[in-house]
Amino acid sequence: MTFFPIIKGNASISMSAHLTELAFKSLALHESLQNGLESAGFEFCTPIQAQSLPILLAGRDVAGQAQTGTGKTIAFLLAAFQRLLEDEPFKNWDGKQPRAFILAPTRELAIQIANDAHLLNKSAGLRIVVAHGGKDYEKQKSAILAGVDILIGTPGRLLDYQKQGVFNLKQVQVVILDEADRMFDLGFIKDVRYFLRRVPKPSERLGMLFSATMSYKVLELAYEHMNNPQKIQIEPEKVSGDRIEESVYYPANDEKIPLLLALIKRLEPKRSIVFVNTKHVADKVWGYLEGNGYQSALLSGDVPQKKRESLLKHFQDGEFHFMVATDVAARGLHIDQVSHVFNYDLPQDNEDYVHRIGRTARAGASGVAISFACEDYAFSLPDIEIYIKHKLPVVATSIEVLETPKPAKRPEKRPPLARHKRNDGGKPNHSRRPHKPRK
Repeated sequence: MTFFPIIKGNASISMSAHLTELAFKSLALHESLQNGLESAGFEFCTPIQAQSLPILLAGRDVAGQAQTGTGKTIAFLLAAFQRLLEDEPFKNWDGKQPRAFILAPTRELAIQIANDAHLLNKSAGLRIVVAHGGKDYEKQKSAILAGVDILIGTPGRLLDYQKQGVFNLKQVQVVILDEADRMFDLGFIKDVRYFLRRVPKPSERLGMLFSATMSYKVLELAYEHMNNPQKIQIEPEKVSGDRIEESVYYPANDEKIPLLLALIKRLEPKRSIVFVNTKHVADKVWGYLEGNGYQSALLSGDVPQKKRESLLKHFQDGEFHFMVATDVAARGLHIDQVSHVFNYDLPQDNEDYVHRIGRTARAGASGVAISFACEDYAFSLPDIEIYIKHKLPVVATSIEVLETPKPAKRPEKRPPLARHKRNDGGKPNHSRRPHKPRK
C-alpha cells in the first residue's frame, strides 16, 4: 500500500488567523449535520477541516496532522456521522452493535469528543456512548448493551467490555484513532492493534487517523491498517504556533517559586496552566500558589476521575485562575481562553513542549508561554529549540522582583493508585492470567 501525495496547508491561507474560505454549507453534508453546525455557530472550515473533509466525504481514508486546537475533532466526527447517515448498515447488523468506533488515549479527550459529537447530533438522532476508566463501570456497560451507533472510549475500558462480549466490532463502518502518537506514548498500542485486527478489513470501512505529530511509527500504523490513506499536513510557519509569545528564564532551583509568584503578580493572568514533570512537584507548586492567595486546581495522574472532571469544570468556569498539571493534561483538553502557560519544569520530550504551550492561543486567540530552564531541566532546551526551529527569547531572572513566598498549603492526601490500574483508568482486565509466584 502507498500513500497518495501529501496535501499540505498553511493557516496563512485563511480568511482570519484560523479559518479558510470554505464554508460548511458548500459541502455535501447531510441536512441534520448542517443544522447541527449552524446551531453550534460553525460557518467556515479550519485548514485541517477544509483539506480533509472533501476527501473523507468522497469515501477515502485520511491520516491527518495538525496542531492541537485546529478542529480535527469536528472534521472526523462530521465524516463519521455522514457515513452512518448516508450508508446502510451491514446486512447482519442487529441494531445494537457500534457502527463507528473512536479510540482516544485519555479520559478527558474521550469526554471532549463525546461532547462535540452530541453538539452535532441534535437532529441526527444517532446513539452515542462514551466509555472510559475511572467511574461508572456498570452504567457505561448498560448504555452499550442498550444499543449504540457511535462508541467512543479509551483502550483499557473498551478492551475489558469487548472481551466480556458487551459489544463486538463486526459491523463497524468507521474507525477513528485520535492522538495516535499519544497511544504509543501511553503504552496502548497493543490494545489498539487488537481492536484493528477485529474490525472489518480496510476496504470495507472508512478509516481516519488524526494526530498532532506524525512520526514514523504512526505512519506505519496507518500503512498497516488503513486503505491507501491520503496524508494531510497542516504546517504553521513555526511548530509551536505564531500567536504564542514565548520566552525562557534561567532560574536557580530555589528561585523557581519566587520567580513564578513574581510573574503571576506582574502579569495577572486571567487563566493559566502551570506544567510540571512530577506529581511531587505538582503538589509543591499547588501548595505555594494556594498559600500565597492564588486559588488553584491540581491535576495529576492519581486524581480520581470524578474529582478531575469537577476541577476542570471549575477551571473552565473561571472559579480557579490557575491549574497545576503534569502532562496528563497536556493533550486532549479543550479549555478556552487560557492566557498563559508556565513550564515550571521544562519537559524532557520535545513534542510535549508543543502540546503544553498549545493549551494557549487556541481557535485564533493569542497567548503567552513562559519556560523555566532550571538546574535540573536546562539540558532539554537545545533539543526543544531544534524541534520548534527557533530560539526562545531569554529573559534575565534579575529583572524580576522575586517574591518571598508565604508558607505552602499542604494538599489533601490521596490514596495511592492500585498497582494493577491502567494509565487510562480502565477496570483491570480479569481475562488475563494472573501471575503465580514461584514456590
